[in-house]
Amino acid sequence: MSFFPDEVIIEVLARLPIKPLFKTRAVCKLWYGLPSDKYFVKLYNQVSDKNPMVLVEVHDSTEPNSSLIGVDNSRGVSKFSLDFLRDKVNIRASCNGLLCCSSIAVKGVYYVCNPMTREFKVLPKIKDQNLTRFYPDSEATLVGLACDPSRGKFDVVLAGYQCAGSSRRPDKTFACLIFDSDSNKWRKFVSFQEEIFTHMNRNQVVYVNGALHWLTGSGSYILVLDLNFEVWRKVSVPDETRYGTGNRVYLLESDGCLSLIEISDTWMKIWVMKDYERELWHMVDRVSLGCIKGLVHGIFPIAQTGECVFLATHKQVLVYHRTSWAWKEMYSVQNNATLPLWFSAHAFRTSIFPCE
Repeated sequence: MSFFPDEVIIEVLARLPIKPLFKTRAVCKLWYGLPSDKYFVKLYNQVSDKNPMVLVEVHDSTEPNSSLIGVDNSRGVSKFSLDFLRDKVNIRASCNGLLCCSSIAVKGVYYVCNPMTREFKVLPKIKDQNLTRFYPDSEATLVGLACDPSRGKFDVVLAGYQCAGSSRRPDKTFACLIFDSDSNKWRKFVSFQEEIFTHMNRNQVVYVNGALHWLTGSGSYILVLDLNFEVWRKVSVPDETRYGTGNRVYLLESDGCLSLIEISDTWMKIWVMKDYERELWHMVDRVSLGCIKGLVHGIFPIAQTGECVFLATHKQVLVYHRTSWAWKEMYSVQNNATLPLWFSAHAFRTSIFPCE
């Protein structure tokens, strides 16, 4: 050890996967305390930000529980589970290494967990259970997770249309519940909305600039919840995507910025909002889809950086390298899989952010 300064050793350890990192704690007192050291946690999370991955919940007809597959551009494929929750859950949102999961057995029960460290927190039960049983599927229409490593806290958002009286018909009342990890409490506010969201719109929630973003079902604009002021507002999408016909649009995050990916029969266009305050979009890449022509109609972008884009098909996870213009298959499921991968794929990155 005398050949290497502590600063160099810490830089090396910050690039290890979670499991090997925790095994190194047995080496010495310094290494043992690193996962709880504020400087090291910040460094580790900064390194992980540059290496996103795709987390896929694979449902196999021969297995009682689903399994989690992590698809990493640099480290390949790894398998792990959420068995430490001791509950059967659906993953509803992902943000900066944490997952928000809802219990399948008990409506209104939510968890926030770090699948890498196997830490988790059961959120306080909501006194009025009807607030979590929004139309149309008895769960919150929108579920958002906002994990802010710089502040050491996270928020969970449940939002949806409440049913009018005893009927199953929703009105325009849009209830929003926000859980604050600092106060360990829920708070509620009500507004009026007329938005429609598809499964993919609900699934691809993006947390940037202190706000959660959902693309509406029409793709004509983005519905934004500002967590600092607890207000909803609308953000415009690029005019070219708004007035395009037959193209699909998806909302992602790219190196801390809001991004849109537009897919047509032959092209994939990548937009990034360079000026958030003025809502100025720039097209940063235009990718030919000729190499994967047979997969275009069933392909969905899941995660990206400035260097690569992860996309899911019915049974595959692909990565496109923007600098080399190369496509690569990273993962493929067997015939037993019962759901298309894009129904259960989430952007993810490793983190030692505590959630207990």
